[in-house]
Amino acid sequence: MSVLKVIEILGNSTESFEEAVQNIVTEASKTVRGIKSVYIKDMQVTVENNMISEYRVNAKVCFAITEEVAT
Repeated sequence: MSVLKVIEILGNSTESFEEAVQNIVTEASKTVRGIKSVYIKDMQVTVENNMISEYRVNAKVCFAITEEVAT
């Protein structure tokens, strides 16, 4: 049987939405094992001087709950 957990994470980038999502996966994978998927809930940008200055992503990260066996 497989059990999954979902956490919500905010990420950003000055380059693109794609990089913002990659930043989420990169940072989440430092403490979360078994990431299965990322659902993009919301995207937005901030604007300064009529130019996009930051890309922001609100994402749900789905990962497997694993049972560790003590040895």
